[in-house]
Amino acid sequence: MTAATHSSLFPQVPESADAVLDGLDPEQREVAMALHGPVCVLAGAGTGKTRAITHRIAYGVRAGILQPTSVLAVTFTNRAAGEMRGRLRQLGAGGVQARTFHSAALRQLQYFWPKAVGGDLPRLVERKVQLVAEAAARCRIRLDRNELRDVTSEIEWSKVTQTVPADYPAVVAKTQRDAPRDPAEISQIYAMYEQLKRDRSVIDFEDVLLLTVAILQDRHDIADHVRRQYQHFVVDEYQDVSPLQQRLLDLWLGDRDTLCVVGDASQTIYSFTGATPDHLLNFRTRHPNATVVKLVRDYRSTPQVVHLANGLLGQARGRAAEHRLELVSQREPGPEPAYTEYADEPAEAEGTARRIRDLIAAGVPAGEIAVLYRVNSQSEVYEQALADAGVPYQLRGAERFFERAEVREAGVALRGAARAGGNDSLLDDAEGLSAEVRAVLSTKGWTTEPPAGSGAVRDRWESLAALVRLAEDFEQAKPGATLSDLVAELDERAAAQHAPTVQGVTLASLHSAKGLEWDAVFLVGLTEGMMPITYAKTDEQVEEERRLLYVGVTRARLHLSLSWSLSRSPGGRAGRRPSRFLNGLRPGSGALGARGAAGGGGGGIERGNGRVARRGARGPARCRVCGKTLTDAGEMKLMRCDDCPSDMDEALYERLRDWRAVRAKEIGQPAYCVFTDKTLMAIAEAVPGSAGELAGISGVGARKLDRFGTAVLAICAGEAVEEEVGDAVDEV
Repeated sequence: MTAATHSSLFPQVPESADAVLDGLDPEQREVAMALHGPVCVLAGAGTGKTRAITHRIAYGVRAGILQPTSVLAVTFTNRAAGEMRGRLRQLGAGGVQARTFHSAALRQLQYFWPKAVGGDLPRLVERKVQLVAEAAARCRIRLDRNELRDVTSEIEWSKVTQTVPADYPAVVAKTQRDAPRDPAEISQIYAMYEQLKRDRSVIDFEDVLLLTVAILQDRHDIADHVRRQYQHFVVDEYQDVSPLQQRLLDLWLGDRDTLCVVGDASQTIYSFTGATPDHLLNFRTRHPNATVVKLVRDYRSTPQVVHLANGLLGQARGRAAEHRLELVSQREPGPEPAYTEYADEPAEAEGTARRIRDLIAAGVPAGEIAVLYRVNSQSEVYEQALADAGVPYQLRGAERFFERAEVREAGVALRGAARAGGNDSLLDDAEGLSAEVRAVLSTKGWTTEPPAGSGAVRDRWESLAALVRLAEDFEQAKPGATLSDLVAELDERAAAQHAPTVQGVTLASLHSAKGLEWDAVFLVGLTEGMMPITYAKTDEQVEEERRLLYVGVTRARLHLSLSWSLSRSPGGRAGRRPSRFLNGLRPGSGALGARGAAGGGGGGIERGNGRVARRGARGPARCRVCGKTLTDAGEMKLMRCDDCPSDMDEALYERLRDWRAVRAKEIGQPAYCVFTDKTLMAIAEAVPGSAGELAGISGVGARKLDRFGTAVLAICAGEAVEEEVGDAVDEV
């Protein structure tokens, strides 16, 4: 095995340059040895592109062809840059700079600003939303929360595509861009936003690139300085570069061609930010003498998953589709992808949670499972379902591992124990590094067994457990290593943002899952209007949605589940249809087109949820105060808009909260595993007088009605509740 092999977290540094090439397949080796002239690597999902380019850099450094400080590797996320730095360090090429475009530009801007402009660099505004809101108010244009977010995104798009405020309406018309508001209004807000920044001497994230470009264009001496520093460039995820990033890259390069780019046009999913695959697709036109290497050996996914991915792209159209890569799985066969249709969204979430619980019981680590959805607002129902099933989870996009309070505290404790050495009585009975770490972290909340349920206590334990596992791997890879050695390793990992794995099912949007992989992936909510999203109207926009689903499919190594629901809520009209992208792929949906027909067979299909009965058709959920159609899960639970007046019995709500706290403690679960705050609010507003009325409240369900219904109804009636003891925890 090559790229698919789960190597040790702490591999031995290769002894020589030639040893760096060991284990690479023929195409990866071609990439690693192509150290001169322009190089374009077309790398399909799971084909080991990061492995190929990091070994290329390391081979060049170890062979003496590249100087570490003369190489700049750029990518698009801090996580990806951190992973690249970690891999290069393990290969003996630790001096190489691996950064995001913005990080590299900001460093240069801070260094050259005093010389190019004078004085200190203006303060960087990390969140521009407040400034955009003020600009809109000054223009006397009212924006709601969603419009504010959309207009902010439009300003960002305009800047990375180098569109000035006055040109915005014309550019929108020319590109047929679907603007969230009247382009003239956005142009006005954009101009005012820029004026406010100038008045306050601040810059935003996009200005970092724009100002760096301006300085390099205007000051040839500074451009020459940068070009003397960096002789070789590597760009990962090249299909995602914006025109502004390409302009900066051109200025870094000058008249040289010492450039290696890596990308896959079929994974272009960020066009809304200004990203375009054109630079990747046109690379050979700009560089006729370029070395082009295609990586198609998929080491990540089973033949069944790869067949589905190829079939999905086999129906694609457009320029990116013409350059698609036909993946070839290098793994043993696995289970067929599962297609499941549910009656409604809660049933889909509950069914997904049950399957996840079964996988964990079968030995799949929770950290190797992900639930992926199209928009973040879909997460709530899955958070609730996983909590009900007692399955730990983590939301993708939460704070970085090394910035968590418990991880910082653990680092301080480990550092103190390392300094004390044999003088720390805590370590008297500990033999070996991992035993010492367990002894130290036991004072911070780590135990041999995890706490029940999920929530903050479980999250803290999972962070500490990740450090314990890291110590065990470190000790196994480096026998005789000390606490001081481990602390040094943790410091290097923190600097590189090379975090250990935290055990918990990942909940993430499809966009944020890019670049990640899991043993089991659940793609949920695959209905028309969600996949493709309803506002994808042009052929190009629809094709990008198809690519987004392709990215989701190719995150799975072994288990893949695709599901959809026929209605939003129980009893709703079953008017939804499965995503058109599954036509010809899922069983019973017609024949697959010729382009995608080769390969393995289809998968099994499971219809519905036997425990969910379909009630008569009912209209959409509407606010009981103003009559507005409700779409937010939390608002649907309350049956009113968040900002509509509430008739909640506050005293009843507090009694319910007090009861919930007692019950949660009795069963050893977080409070929300009994009922969420929104469900308690809904109960306190409805004040149900019977089991039927209580069952009609979203978030209750048959299981919770059986378990907690008597107590809740008694509280609603103002009666005393007898203490309940000895309930089985595994039903929560």
